[in-house]
Amino acid sequence: MICMNETLIYRPTSGATADDLAAQLCDVRARTRHLTEDLSAEQLMGPMLPIVNPVLWEIGHVGWFHEYWTLRHAHGEPPLLDRADQLWNSSTVAHATRWALDLPDRDGVFGYMTDVLGRQVDRLSEGVGVSARYFYELSIRHEDMHVEALAYTRQTLGYARAEGLGRPPTSGLEAWPGDTEVPGGRWRLGSTPDDGFIFDNEKWAHEVGIAPFQIAKAPVTNAEFAAFVDAGGYRNREFWSAAGWAWRERAAAERPVYWMENAGGGWTWRRYRKIERLAPHAPVTFVNWYEAQAWCNWAKRRLPTEVEWEAAALGEPVPDGSRLADTKRRWPWGDASPRSAHANLDLAFDGPLDVAACTQGDSAFGCRQMIGNVWEWTASDFVPFAGFAADPYEDYSQPWFNSRKVLRGGAFATSARIARPGYRNFFTPERNDVIAGFRTCAL
Repeated sequence: MICMNETLIYRPTSGATADDLAAQLCDVRARTRHLTEDLSAEQLMGPMLPIVNPVLWEIGHVGWFHEYWTLRHAHGEPPLLDRADQLWNSSTVAHATRWALDLPDRDGVFGYMTDVLGRQVDRLSEGVGVSARYFYELSIRHEDMHVEALAYTRQTLGYARAEGLGRPPTSGLEAWPGDTEVPGGRWRLGSTPDDGFIFDNEKWAHEVGIAPFQIAKAPVTNAEFAAFVDAGGYRNREFWSAAGWAWRERAAAERPVYWMENAGGGWTWRRYRKIERLAPHAPVTFVNWYEAQAWCNWAKRRLPTEVEWEAAALGEPVPDGSRLADTKRRWPWGDASPRSAHANLDLAFDGPLDVAACTQGDSAFGCRQMIGNVWEWTASDFVPFAGFAADPYEDYSQPWFNSRKVLRGGAFATSARIARPGYRNFFTPERNDVIAGFRTCAL
């Protein structure tokens, strides 16, 4: 049975000590290096695409972000490189220019990252105050996000899988079919100061009414999505919104981006640089919001809103089952920190597990894998909650409101620091390079 190893994969960082932060800095940096050190000079630059960064630029940007917010902002140190802001400030360096910048070479970029990390660890050896702690936690999570981006960049560009990561094992488990009933009631959507480190778009918890609904116990699988493809779903206009059909025609999409049809029937897919059999009971992955919406229209289903998703993940019924209780779990399974028995996170494997795996991670309503494995698209637009105010990193959320869709739950490459149930991920609806799938609700 997979996902039964009781290895602890996350410890809450609210009130993290200086030693905790130093350990996390070293841990996330090791992951960054693991995903980049084997790449050639040519691969570190790669082709100019709107959905990826040059890897050499991206890892330099990660080091710069740490330096800017911790050493320079929190500790008042001068810049380590005179032109660092002109190279790596993503708010001012246009995406299309990043391939033409006069970047330091491989040794220079990795050396810069090593220097920043060493100085951070030295500073933390002196202790950490509340204000500085916030910027260390921000910078660690920012690097967590880029680790995940580096993982799916390797898939996008067809690079080899990173060595040393576990392969998703064959579980013997199949599907986890059916819906579960979630009663209506009032729900506190959003986060509170008691949740530890949070991002500005989660502020603050506010009450929302929910009607009763039925939600799938598991995400849509490859086999379920293949039925839509085999039925000609990509060629049938009636299943697509106007924007979705326009995307499909621009992209000439006939199937999910990495799928390949076998001459004798069935499906394979390009997994990194190899062609492999498509696991029928794994969640469909690398599909965009338009594709998820079209499948729902074909299957006579719908995507959950983000408040429905969160209530199904963290809610509990009152004893008679008539409405949602006032309680809100920290994780779908309760208050215990995630273990591999609960969720597929932190690149424990380099791909998703079958949807029936991780049996100890069910929510109170029997929803499985709402944390880890694949991000899940919701029906909700990425909009600010009432009273939104940007945090010090002002460009994290506010430039992207009203142009993206909300995803929840995290993926196999997501850090457990990021994959909190309250974390609101957000991407434009045409993005099919991110590790995203979806679960559905009954109409």
